Amino acid sequence: MEDIDLARRVRDVSRLSGRFVLRSGRVSEEYFDKYQFEADPVLLDALAQRMAALVPDRVEVLAGLEMGGIAVVTALGRRTGLPCAFVRKAAKSYGTARLAEGAEIAGRRVLVVEDVVTSGGQVVASSRQLRDLGARIEDAVCVIDRREGGSEALSAEGIRLRALLTREDLERA
Repeated sequence: MEDIDLARRVRDVSRLSGRFVLRSGRVSEEYFDKYQFEADPVLLDALAQRMAALVPDRVEVLAGLEMGGIAVVTALGRRTGLPCAFVRKAAKSYGTARLAEGAEIAGRRVLVVEDVVTSGGQVVASSRQLRDLGARIEDAVCVIDRREGGSEALSAEGIRLRALLTREDLERA
């Protein structure tokens, strides 16, 4: 599948028009319903296959952010063979009471995995929490970068954002 075909499939299955309040609080006339491409196993596998090339060689653990990043990190882990951690927005108060479940992150090079990045706020917040737990984070990867400041916000934290697709890619498709 060509890149343009992949972008077209993602756009066709997930792009909605209307009035949407984003996690950042911004209002948008366009919304990418990530659950639509994450719920399609064939499309999700094609995305993970392409995203595998974005994973830096030095990464030891993939860390998917709740909730959309969980499906993406699982598919990416299957493609790369890297262990996965599943990162909550807040540690639960029962059971293990952990913020990150699955693979150990302390002292390891961790790649943060997200589905859609807009302002980068959740990736920044989660990366800070993971670093507090000993993770070494230099990079993040996402399926779609809406290009609304996320890359800049992550850069200010010393994190490079690698995006499979951008808003422009989806508009051109």
